[in-house]
Amino acid sequence: MQVQPCVALVFVNIAAFDYNAFMTDEEYMKLALRLAKRGLGKTNPNPMVGAVIVKDGRIIGKGYHQHFGGKHAEINAIESVAESLDGATLYVTLEPCCHRNKKTPPCIDRVIPAGFQRVVVGALDPNPQVSGKSIKMMREHGIEACAGVLEEECRALVEPHFKLMTQGIPMVTLKLAQTIDGRIATATGDSKWISSAESRKLAHKLRATHDAVMVGAGTVRADDPELTVRLVRGRSPVRIILDSQLKIPLKAKVVVNRDAPTIVFTANADAAKSKKLREAGVEVLEVSADEQGRVDLKQALLVLGQRGISSVLVEGGAEVITSLLRQKLADRLVIFIAPKVMGKGIEAVGDLRISEVGKVLKLEFLRTYRSGPDIVVEAKVIY
Repeated sequence: MQVQPCVALVFVNIAAFDYNAFMTDEEYMKLALRLAKRGLGKTNPNPMVGAVIVKDGRIIGKGYHQHFGGKHAEINAIESVAESLDGATLYVTLEPCCHRNKKTPPCIDRVIPAGFQRVVVGALDPNPQVSGKSIKMMREHGIEACAGVLEEECRALVEPHFKLMTQGIPMVTLKLAQTIDGRIATATGDSKWISSAESRKLAHKLRATHDAVMVGAGTVRADDPELTVRLVRGRSPVRIILDSQLKIPLKAKVVVNRDAPTIVFTANADAAKSKKLREAGVEVLEVSADEQGRVDLKQALLVLGQRGISSVLVEGGAEVITSLLRQKLADRLVIFIAPKVMGKGIEAVGDLRISEVGKVLKLEFLRTYRSGPDIVVEAKVIY
């Protein structure tokens, strides 16, 4: 849907002098973005959204989506206001929802009768049940509704939601802890601990901000990780194990530990082993095998997308990471580079089947910073 962009001009009552009277649409939207980020790691699988209400140049209400299952940003902002909303402007980072297939009523049912003169939206919701429909409904009710203020920033805030809605699969982030010469483990498979204690804490924070964490069965057998959030406050993600031959031990922590759900994708389910895993509370899902007889990664991601999982953090091993990059299924990289040299060992990324330098995968660096003695690189994969 074609939506007329907002004009970055705010008319105010100069008599009610206030610093906020000189704020532009962009500045109000920046405030809404800051509010939205307070929901980081708490709203999954819903997107983070922030809202600000302005009247006569005064900010009279604020709100954000605080946690999954809770009220949306627009509702929290409306309910924070103690005066009439007649003639006010609502700034919201993502288009208000209007679909009725959820337990909670759509936000548009509260926004339209509230009395707003103007609604300024950062980004249209890519959900086909919403996309532009709320803007149209508001205009039909005499509200001056527009979209596109700080659109790029608003879209980036909910990038996993956009990918899920447009491609049907989650946003995939690869997390690697490696030595400066690119090794993630010794030749014997030992990988504890390459990164620092500070980086391990940061890795747990990353888990808390994703819907799911994924590893291969080899990582489970070698490291026996719990894949839960323990070093920081936050919700543990769904644990995804790729196990084509269903070889993970029944005593593995991801099986025994019930602090988070565990899903095992397999390509050749053994009936007896499947039964034992299910009895232990593990969900076993059989999908197609790829050319090597391994779990078809695209099919597994489609299954996760159908379940509303919008973001997956992949923590290994090298085979899984390499396959995702080779199949162009990875979106981001978070690389913890330790100031260590290992020499012979397991490479972070294996054979990507690239024969020419001109065809190598390119990265766009997003952030580079220190974590204790380590360097952290966050990058976007450019295909």
